[in-house]
Amino acid sequence: MGSKDHAVFFREMTQLILNEMPKARYSSILNDFVESNFFVIDGDSLLVTCLGVKSFKWGQNLHFFYLVECYLVDLLSNGGQFAIVFFKDAEYAYFDFPELLSLRTALILHLQHNTNIDVQTEFSGCLSQDWKLFLEQHYPYFLIVSEEGLSDLQTYLFNFLIIHSWGMKVNVVLSSGHESDTLRFYAHTMESTDRNQTFSKENETVIQSAYKSLIQHLEERRVLALATHFEHLKWNDMMEEAYQTLFLLQHLWSEGSDIQRVLCVTSCSLSLRMYHRVLVHSNCLSLQEVEDFCRLRCLCVAFQLHLPLSQRACSRVITCSWIRNSDSFLKMNKWCEHFILSNLNVFGCWNLNLNHVSDLYDEQLLKNIAFYYEFESTQEPHLNLGDSIRRDYEDLWNVVSHLVKEFNVGKSFPLRTTRRHFLRQEKSVIQEISLEKMPSVGFIPMTSAVIDEFVGDMMKDLPVLKSDDPVVPSLFKQKTSDELLHWHAQKLLSDDYDRTKCHVDEQSRDPHVLDFLKKIQDYQQFYGKSLESISTKVIVTQTTRPKEDSSGASGEILQNTKPHQITKKSKKKSFLKEDQNKAQQNDDLLFSIEEEMKNNLHSGIRKLEDYLTSCASNSVKFGVEMLGLIACFKAWKEHCRGEGKISKDLSIAVQMMKRIHSLLERYPEILEAEHHQYIAKCLKYLGFNDLANSLDPTLIGDDKNKKKYSIDIGPARFQLQYMGHYLIRDERKDRDPRVQDFIPNAWQQELLDVVDKNESAVIVAPTSSGKTYASYYCMEKVLRESDVGVVVYVAPAKSLVGQVAATVENRFTKTLPAGRTLCGAFTRDYRHNVLNCQVLITVPECFEILLLAPHRQKWVERIRYVIFDEVHYLGREVGAKFWELLLVIIRCPFLVLSATINNPNLLTKWLQSVKQYWKQADKIMEEKFISEKQADKCLNFLQDNSYKNQSYEVRLVLGGERYNDLEKHICSVKHDDVYFDHFHPCAALTTDIIEKYGFPPDLTLTPQESIQLYDTMAQVWETWPRAQELCPEEFILFKNKIVIKKLDARKYEENLKAELTNWIKNGQVKKVKRVLKNLSPDSLSSSKDMVKMFPLLVEKLRQMDKLPAIFFLFKNDDVGKRAGSVCTFLEKTETKSHPHTECHSYVFAIDEVLEKVRKTQKRITKKNPKKPEKLERKHMCRAEYINFLENLKILEISEDCTYADVKALHTEITRNKGLTLDRVLPRVRLTRHGKELKALAQRGIGYHHSSMYFKEKEFVEILFVKGLIRVVTATETLALGIHMPCKSVVFAQDSVYLDALNYRQMSGRAGRRGQDLLGNVYFFDIPLPKIKRLLVSSVPELRGQFPLSITLVLRLMLLASKGDDPEDAKAKVLSVLKHSLLSFKRRRAVETLKLYFLFSLQLLIKEDYLNKKGNPKKFAGLASYLHGHEPSNLVFVNFLKRGLFHNLCKPAWKGSQQFSQDVMEKLVLVLANLFGRKYIPAKFQNANLSFSQSKVILAELPEDFKAALYEYNLAVMKDFASFLLIASKSVNMKKEYQLPLSRIKFTGKECEDSQLVSHLMSCKEGRVAISPFVCLSGNTDNDLLRPETINQVILRTVGVSGTQAPLLWPWKLDNRGRRMPLNAYVLNFYKHNCLTRLDQKNGMRMGQLLKYLKDFAFNIQAISDSLSELCENKHDNVVLAFKQLSQTFYEKLQEMQIQMSQNHLE
Repeated sequence: MGSKDHAVFFREMTQLILNEMPKARYSSILNDFVESNFFVIDGDSLLVTCLGVKSFKWGQNLHFFYLVECYLVDLLSNGGQFAIVFFKDAEYAYFDFPELLSLRTALILHLQHNTNIDVQTEFSGCLSQDWKLFLEQHYPYFLIVSEEGLSDLQTYLFNFLIIHSWGMKVNVVLSSGHESDTLRFYAHTMESTDRNQTFSKENETVIQSAYKSLIQHLEERRVLALATHFEHLKWNDMMEEAYQTLFLLQHLWSEGSDIQRVLCVTSCSLSLRMYHRVLVHSNCLSLQEVEDFCRLRCLCVAFQLHLPLSQRACSRVITCSWIRNSDSFLKMNKWCEHFILSNLNVFGCWNLNLNHVSDLYDEQLLKNIAFYYEFESTQEPHLNLGDSIRRDYEDLWNVVSHLVKEFNVGKSFPLRTTRRHFLRQEKSVIQEISLEKMPSVGFIPMTSAVIDEFVGDMMKDLPVLKSDDPVVPSLFKQKTSDELLHWHAQKLLSDDYDRTKCHVDEQSRDPHVLDFLKKIQDYQQFYGKSLESISTKVIVTQTTRPKEDSSGASGEILQNTKPHQITKKSKKKSFLKEDQNKAQQNDDLLFSIEEEMKNNLHSGIRKLEDYLTSCASNSVKFGVEMLGLIACFKAWKEHCRGEGKISKDLSIAVQMMKRIHSLLERYPEILEAEHHQYIAKCLKYLGFNDLANSLDPTLIGDDKNKKKYSIDIGPARFQLQYMGHYLIRDERKDRDPRVQDFIPNAWQQELLDVVDKNESAVIVAPTSSGKTYASYYCMEKVLRESDVGVVVYVAPAKSLVGQVAATVENRFTKTLPAGRTLCGAFTRDYRHNVLNCQVLITVPECFEILLLAPHRQKWVERIRYVIFDEVHYLGREVGAKFWELLLVIIRCPFLVLSATINNPNLLTKWLQSVKQYWKQADKIMEEKFISEKQADKCLNFLQDNSYKNQSYEVRLVLGGERYNDLEKHICSVKHDDVYFDHFHPCAALTTDIIEKYGFPPDLTLTPQESIQLYDTMAQVWETWPRAQELCPEEFILFKNKIVIKKLDARKYEENLKAELTNWIKNGQVKKVKRVLKNLSPDSLSSSKDMVKMFPLLVEKLRQMDKLPAIFFLFKNDDVGKRAGSVCTFLEKTETKSHPHTECHSYVFAIDEVLEKVRKTQKRITKKNPKKPEKLERKHMCRAEYINFLENLKILEISEDCTYADVKALHTEITRNKGLTLDRVLPRVRLTRHGKELKALAQRGIGYHHSSMYFKEKEFVEILFVKGLIRVVTATETLALGIHMPCKSVVFAQDSVYLDALNYRQMSGRAGRRGQDLLGNVYFFDIPLPKIKRLLVSSVPELRGQFPLSITLVLRLMLLASKGDDPEDAKAKVLSVLKHSLLSFKRRRAVETLKLYFLFSLQLLIKEDYLNKKGNPKKFAGLASYLHGHEPSNLVFVNFLKRGLFHNLCKPAWKGSQQFSQDVMEKLVLVLANLFGRKYIPAKFQNANLSFSQSKVILAELPEDFKAALYEYNLAVMKDFASFLLIASKSVNMKKEYQLPLSRIKFTGKECEDSQLVSHLMSCKEGRVAISPFVCLSGNTDNDLLRPETINQVILRTVGVSGTQAPLLWPWKLDNRGRRMPLNAYVLNFYKHNCLTRLDQKNGMRMGQLLKYLKDFAFNIQAISDSLSELCENKHDNVVLAFKQLSQTFYEKLQEMQIQMSQNHLE
């Protein structure tokens, strides 16, 4: 197969791919905004993957196409946008499998003609130039490809495709081993890394040569394969023979036909002719026997034409194979089928129905017919065919006879004229269907209030097991290990709240503790104040009367006393003097501004606008605006008088018009005639005569100097093109007394009304539009109402919790009773004042813990409002289940916030239905409480005003557009420099998108971009009829308008978009394409090493005044590296440049500060001689600040050597005395990244990612907001609402995580409200196709996922039985069960969920977690505590109850409480199989590694654990199969009889007039709960008990999949039946305590490993704590073993982290 070098390279290439497999990430490949992520599927990989499915038998075409369509539907239903590519060269791999050649061709035809999928077949191979161009133009998100082919040669072809994709920076997703659920499609992703790209580049020549060698070898095999069957006939000869056959048939059937008939008659006739021509072998079938075979084939097709799938699914399964003598003809026939199908495209005008190209061959049906005529027709009377089948069969055979000219093929009957059997004679020919393994279909009778109300109606119609049925657990004793007899198995465990780390006892009165808490609160307030400059508001509870009111008459007497009068007079004098001083300061400031504008207009204008922001008096503001206008006018005249000006500086004219806009719009009541005259004069000088005359018709102009001063642009165009982002926004002028800091918009006022009325709301508004203000208003309302009520703020991620908590601490202060605090926080890492605070900041999973804890319901009753931020996470992969449960279980009002929901109406209606449920539930409870006069708890609940006054309304509040405009720019690298091109949003569109979907709602244009669009349209269509009407100067809203507002510009934009859409509707598509093309930037120019250009990009942005900026990357390691490279760049720049003289004053100031700090240090030393430890801490903290200052002194704070705002830095050091730096520097002194962060901060640089310690992230956040850092590299976690507004956002790295959701979240950071009217978004090293998809993708629709799990049902039943208030608990449980988003307005889904609920209850009863009344039993608490790890939690408890852990955990010697290393390693092995499951692709087991695979692949469980696991899985599988059998009865079978993607139906009237059909299709039992398509391959209901087939055979419309069964197999099978091993990272770490070796051998990244190991350590600790609580014997071996393991594992982890930190510091 080519040279030895090529063979060596094939092995090297294969080994590279195998080595990358452990690094493959198994996760959802389709994110929330997946439509932005176009990807490609390799068609041959799809074919091979579906062929390898365990439930499939070759020859069953219809089943195969069903599998293909299921695969594609799973992608499409999750939002996938893809193309399928079939390479021409790939066809060569099937020459040894001619039956697959015809199947491949049929697949291409089916996808092209019967689906809307984009199928590409024009590429010769994966190394072709046209394929490379396709990848560059479309830049797919990833390529789905198989890692293994049907042969080694095909595997090599796939390997070339993988290697080439990596080289093109395209990630690879493996086609096998995938899973899907309602919202996700999971698969292994192998990323294109630098190493892989380097391999591809370095071996480019070898790759080309080896690929050519492989193709040449395959071509040689094709020649040999053809020669075997057709002797001297070549490929082209056979294509011509097939063409001639089709040509003859076309004349016979000129009116057309269907593909099944056409292929049958043409392939049979061509095969007969070829067989007659070339056959002379004695060991093959005779020509007459071949004729008989073709008759059977024609009869089989007649059956296919008449039998609906419902009948064919009942076919007998023939297990014997064809005789070997028939092989030659069968292969020849398949070759002929391929040649026929390949020629169909030539007959395009022929009316050929290709609907059933998916059903061209049914081998089982053919074998059934052959078996009957060979073995049964001689023993029984002949069974009739039926008239319709007989007629069609005869027609088919007659056509075959007509097409075969060379010889007479005989008549249609009899079918068999020869005696040789085509089927081998074997003992067991017909597959017997045994249903003994299937469980009894029925439910164990059980009852409870929750069960009766939720599924009571359904239970009446379901089969119930009798009391003597062996599965009813009441009749047999549960086996429990003797060692567990002294365990309190029914005890409710402490929950995650109790076990979450709390630094101090919050109820302690110890002075040291109180001092520590005070310091925490002080820092929180400092942190909050650093993030936003808002003054703290003192909250007084409304029920508390103000102190001055309580003074009464004595207060009045006190005010009239003489001392009081004297004090009052002195205060009055003091105020007068203070007013005089302020007036003088004001005059001085105005004078300085005026002087500054004379010297430097733009600098003076900035000062003027700063003054206007702080000034409260309208009359003063008006005077200042006039002052600015006069200065601008003078500057404009002086500028225009200048000699030799080539072009005018329009920035002066812009400032002049800004002042005019402000004066006319904001102060109309103050303007007088003289002011109007002056403004008109200014307009006249700008050349806007019509506008000037409209303001002052008496104005006389100087026409001689008109051209000298005129800007030569129309006023409307000038305002749009040069003043776009300065245009005045439509804002309310009437203040709202509820808001002090700003005037709220209409939708913001509506939000405040919602809170005042105790209503709920869904709020959808763009990022930075001000929707968060309602959250703080809601908090304030709850704080004012009482000291008891609680408002809960649910943040999407823990990174946001600390920042929100700090903001709350800064915004509000309140005097509360002892033991209560204002703000608390709760995450999985820490908790603080959770149950005694009034404002709780938490994350969904922690809030769920509190809501579902039975003993915390009294605290839950105190909740008055819940605020859900970023609620679109309800549809995301991580944490989605928590969001949905929280929304339905809370009974108080809520606010739901999001910027990215496409279907808010659906969400609102769903939540309205939930609220109506609570309205009814509260009414019922109230009536019951009153009528029965129950306990005080109930009466108190009724008397609670907050619940009494609660509204059940849910409003949808839609916010307006962003306050700031966003401009997009593309960064290109040319000639070793970075250039920027403006990217017009319309350039991302295509005519197809506009025609089908219109303009995306959030694809808005700036006024400048609207002008650009108009000019391009006018340029493309010179005779455009509406050009004049839409000309800016003639547009109805602009004409003769001095002040064009933002709303006017938006309406102009809408008109242009509507006009462009009309062009398409009116047939001007080509013109629209030209418009879009002309708006598009030139192709991107990039460097081979864009990473090296990154520092230059940052520098260029600084030069353009585009800082502060956030640079988003997607790998934690790269975030730090890029920040470091920018710092290195500055250091090199510093050595080349000279110190600036302007820095000397700053250096001198630092010297002064340093001197003061050192003096303070000495003073502290003298005052605290007896407290050395406290003194040392103070010295150490202050030393950090001194060191920072000394480094700044060395740098001399030159603007060339730091990206910090020099003025902000100077202010911090001199005026603020380093307060900020003094607080934040000591906090990162000993952290892992602290030293590096401080060094970067001295250069104004920082970085931010999820793996950093929270103190490090706060350090960067605070300094960034203060301006001391202005360049931050960050990952996507920074976009989750973290308050770090900036002027520019840069996407500096492409990634699978850069989807349209993250794009919107990240780009929303650009543009600081109140500082920037324009935000900037830059794309650096992002392919142009990707950019376009990001811009045009619509926001996601929220879709519900499957809401229930076994453990959730257990937790709900625990809540119902153990809740503080039984009625309240019942109502909450029923709300969760009844109101899933998945089942909203979907009756079928409701039925499925009810059945699944019953299945869960049955399983919990059988596993002894619940009794028949739904009350918890043994170990229910332990299983529910480990709820995040289903099904591992259920398996763990099963092992524990069986005594397996007691058998394993034997001490090292008798009487010892220590366990040997061997015992500990076995225990880790078991736990790693349960809680450390990370799969590796099955193909990896073929890797030839330099080290033992056991270091990568986790060993199997010990034999006793393995046997127990098998028993557990078998029991669960039987229960789940029983559930499926019952659920299948309510399935709509009409949908099951059609292909899921193409919707082609295989229904019809069953054939009743054929005795033969009735005989062959007689197997109806055992085919109830599986798809009729899979029945064609002989599958039965028993296959529901097989782990490798359950997901492949289950009915698609039943609403559940095998993933909903709590099964945990010791291995996982991919869809081809291959074992996918587990990664041994946990066990390897425990043995070797080294992450570096794990990184190298186990293929996992350091940060990823650390996270997984921390999670594993957390699980061990949780189990250890739980076992200690359950077991009264503290010397129990299992309790001691887990305690030892938990401690050892934690110590190893700590030791490793300390080592990593030390290495980092070094």
